[in-house]
Amino acid sequence: MQKILVIEDDAIMGHMLCMYLSEEGYDVKQALTGKDGLQLMDELKPDVILLDLMLPDCDGMELCVDIRKRSDVPIMIVSMKTEVSERVHALKAGADDYLCKPFSLHELTARVYALIRRAQSGAKSVGAGTDFRSEQAEDMTTRSEEIKLDIERRMLIVRGQQVETTFSEFEIMRLFISHPGKVYSREDLINTIRGFDSFVTDRAIDVHIVNLRKKVEENPRSPRFIKTVWGVGYKYVQE
Repeated sequence: MQKILVIEDDAIMGHMLCMYLSEEGYDVKQALTGKDGLQLMDELKPDVILLDLMLPDCDGMELCVDIRKRSDVPIMIVSMKTEVSERVHALKAGADDYLCKPFSLHELTARVYALIRRAQSGAKSVGAGTDFRSEQAEDMTTRSEEIKLDIERRMLIVRGQQVETTFSEFEIMRLFISHPGKVYSREDLINTIRGFDSFVTDRAIDVHIVNLRKKVEENPRSPRFIKTVWGVGYKYVQE
């Protein structure tokens, strides 16, 4: 049974989310504060975290950053804040999705399912599989002397140092490194990290690319690896 952690200080909203998601077959726990949320995360090992931005003891964005430092668990922000700037800030903080209140519970369930499905498909692709998968995982850790991707352990290693990534950032890098030189449109990248049943904007993709460049490029303003193909999208250049 997949586990969901709801960090939400509104008792009524939290109860509604827990009840609805439980009826959908998930094991759901709620934390009313950021401190309790971190403790429950360590205990529960959730498959997805639903995080409100307005918490009584801390800023939700800062908590998102803290969670991302500890884990690559998919994080969905659930907030009353509807400004585009807030969505962009959330992505930069390490969130994987953003849902504005009020929202459809059906849409919430679809997005949770999409996040779990993508996370599991990433893990299974190098799990107890065929020799081809094992070879593919090994190959992707050795294609670049400076940038290595360990699929089995979901680790991005840049110039010998492990770099923390969000779920979406890792999936984008995996696609890039699998097909160096291939140009991907923003729509291609959206489908890679979400599938067709969850909403992501072109702007979200651009934010992920900016974040990845900060993590893998020595000079993000003049990237060597993640190149912009004007009018089309992005490509990964293997050196």
